[in-house]
Amino acid sequence: MPNTFFITGIGTEVGKTVVAAIVTQAMEADYWKPVQAGDLDHSDTHKIQKLVSSDKTYYHKNAYALKTPMSPHAAAEIDGIKIEVKKMKRPRTENDLVIEGAGGLLVPLNDKETIMELIAKEDMVVLVSRHYLGSINHTLLSIEALKSRSIEKIGVIFSGDEHPTTEAAIRKIGKVKIIGRIDEEPYFDDMVIKEYAEKFRKELCEI
Repeated sequence: MPNTFFITGIGTEVGKTVVAAIVTQAMEADYWKPVQAGDLDHSDTHKIQKLVSSDKTYYHKNAYALKTPMSPHAAAEIDGIKIEVKKMKRPRTENDLVIEGAGGLLVPLNDKETIMELIAKEDMVVLVSRHYLGSINHTLLSIEALKSRSIEKIGVIFSGDEHPTTEAAIRKIGKVKIIGRIDEEPYFDDMVIKEYAEKFRKELCEI
């Protein structure tokens, strides 16, 4: 049976889209961004298409493509629509599927539902963590939030410069699989993505 990898982060601008590209390339998976808010001509789907070289990948249409670069619930209100999780049907595919969230786990989609409601218990969740003051707390809170929903297949990818004490604390306290770390690369292109895909493939399969 195909696997679903849900890519989320401990906040914004931590490297989710780069990680989504790496996982998509590693698993030769399809890609789906359920909610895109803003930058519709240069969306995350467009970015993934440029970074992924697998010819097996299909890029599925957003369930909601919102015009304003804000939290999904706020962007939807400006657009005069309401996001409803029950209307977001996962694409059917025989490939593995990579789903990229928006922001962190508790980013609101409407008055009641958050990004968390898009994650199924059987999903393999890849949590992207980037070091900053408070990132240990944000990472462990994200892990706890997932586990509170009985989501147990969790792997962490660190992005940016190495911080051994931070990574060790998350490993020991969070008790989740550490997939690896993405260095502070000067740029990301399809070849760099392919290198990380080869590096992480085995670990991703073991979440």
